[in-house]
Amino acid sequence: MSCGRAARHAALSREVISAVAGERRSSTGVLAGTAAYVIWGLLTLYWPLLEPAPALEILAHRIVWSLVFVVIVLTVQRDLSWLRVLHRQPRVLALLAGAGCFVGANWGLYIWAVNSGRVIEAALGYYINPLFSALLGLVVLRERMALAQWAGVVLATAGVVWLGIDAGRPPWVALALAATFGIYGLFRKWAAMPSWRALAVETAALAIPAAAYIAFLSTAGRSHFGDSPVRSALFLSTGLITALPLVLFGFAAVRTPLTVLGMLQFLLPTMQFVIGYFGLHESVSTAGLVAYCLVWAGAAFFLASYAWRQTRPEDRRT
Repeated sequence: MSCGRAARHAALSREVISAVAGERRSSTGVLAGTAAYVIWGLLTLYWPLLEPAPALEILAHRIVWSLVFVVIVLTVQRDLSWLRVLHRQPRVLALLAGAGCFVGANWGLYIWAVNSGRVIEAALGYYINPLFSALLGLVVLRERMALAQWAGVVLATAGVVWLGIDAGRPPWVALALAATFGIYGLFRKWAAMPSWRALAVETAALAIPAAAYIAFLSTAGRSHFGDSPVRSALFLSTGLITALPLVLFGFAAVRTPLTVLGMLQFLLPTMQFVIGYFGLHESVSTAGLVAYCLVWAGAAFFLASYAWRQTRPEDRRT
C-alpha cells in the first residue's frame, strides 16, 4: 500500500510540476507577444523618418540589414551548425520561405500605408488580423474557445464590419495586411524553429532580390542610402528594429495558442490608431469611433475571459 501511495504521490507531483511549467511557458509567451506588438506599434513613427525614400527601397534595406543582423547574432551565439542539415528538412525550409514571402509583403504594404497617410486604414487591417488568426486557429489547428471568448470575437467582428461599411469601400489595404500577417503566423507556428534561426531563413529567402534592387538603385543614382549620416544610420538600424519584435513574436508563436496570440494583436492597431488620430491628425467619423469602441470592447472581453479561465484550477488541469 505504501508503495502504491508513493507512486500516486510521485505521479501527482509530476502532474503539478508539468502544469506549473506549462503555465509559466504560456505566460512567458504572452509577455513576449505583448512586447512584439508594442514595438511594432511604435514603428508607425519610424518609417516616415526614412522619407523621401519610397516604400520599396525601405523594404529592400529592411530585408538585407535584418539578415545581416541575424547572422551576426547567430555567429556570436555559435549557432550556425544547423545550416548544414537544413536541406534535410524540406518541409521546414518551405514553410519558412513561405513565411518570409508573406511577412515581406506585409512589411512593404505597411510601410507604404504609413508613409501615404493611411495609418488608421492600416490599423483597421491589424484589427481584422486577430479575427483572421482566430479563424485559422479554429479551422486549421483545431484550437478551442470558450463561449465567453466567442462573445469577445463577435463584438470585435461587429466593430470591424462597421468600420469597413463606414469607409464606403472595400478596405483592400486592411484586408491584405490582415491576411499576409495571419498566414505568416500560421507558417511560423507550423515550422516550430527557434526564432533567430527562423528569421535567418525568412530573410534569406528574400535577400537576393532585395540586394539586387538596392544595387540597381545605386547604379541608377536613385538610392537614398548615403544621403546623410542620419538617414544611413536609420537604414542600417532597420535590421535591429525588424529582428527584435519578430524574434519575440516567433518565441510567443510556439508557446501561446494562436487564438490568444491573435487577440493580443489588438495592442498594435490601438497604438496605430492613437498615433494616427491624435499624432498625425487623420480623420475618423463618429460612426467609425463607435465601431472602434466595439472592437476595443471585444478584445478586452476576450482577453479578460482567457485570463479568468487560466486562474481556475479546473481549467489548468484540462
